[in-house]
Amino acid sequence: MTNVRRQLRAVGVTLGVALGSFVIGAILLLLVSQSLSAVGISLLDRPALRLGLSTVLLQGVTFGGVALVYLRTRDSGLEFIGLRVPTRRDIAWVVGGFIALLVAVRVLSAVIAYLGFDHASNQIIEIGRQEPTVFLVLIPLSFLLVGPGEELLFRGLIQGTLRESFHPARAIVLASLIFAMVHVFSLQGSGKLVYIGLVFTLSLVLGAAYELTDNLAVPALIHGAYNAVQFGLAYYTVTQGTAL
Repeated sequence: MTNVRRQLRAVGVTLGVALGSFVIGAILLLLVSQSLSAVGISLLDRPALRLGLSTVLLQGVTFGGVALVYLRTRDSGLEFIGLRVPTRRDIAWVVGGFIALLVAVRVLSAVIAYLGFDHASNQIIEIGRQEPTVFLVLIPLSFLLVGPGEELLFRGLIQGTLRESFHPARAIVLASLIFAMVHVFSLQGSGKLVYIGLVFTLSLVLGAAYELTDNLAVPALIHGAYNAVQFGLAYYTVTQGTAL
């Protein structure tokens, strides 16, 4: 197989894994929702429960299940994703990466506002505005499922697979692009491309942290901490606004 064909195959496989994971997760959520509805539990009236269940089924069950199946089909073990207990050096990378994400989002948000661009909002934020307790539920889930689950799929499996056929820097860019693109399913309103561009830029930080440490725990902790802080701030903003 030529190098170009191998690269195209790697892109096709990783795109299929990413999109397939979301399709499987959506089907699983639909089946569970219908089962709960049959016994009188409607998720439409329980946004916090619906979002929590969605997080468990997608980032937890689906992403974890896809990871195990993927590794099995490759005859690879957990060493493929590079997961170990963080060292002091890894913790330093976690702190640095977390700060880098916060700085990047502030700078990019300021630039977007200065240029007058609109950007879409995530469905989670819209649900949280109606039911602020959603944000409190998502804070621990950010560390337990969202960070680990998304990093396992997009860094451990997808970036790791792309790295076998591409230079590491290109693998980071491609994995980040895939990661950003799939977020379109959770967006509402105009300015989706702006939002995707923001996610792509932040994803580059996570990809670089993974590549430089070769430890999936590092981007997982960075991702979890960043999301937890964002949800905490969103809860504070919504509740304070309600109080006023």
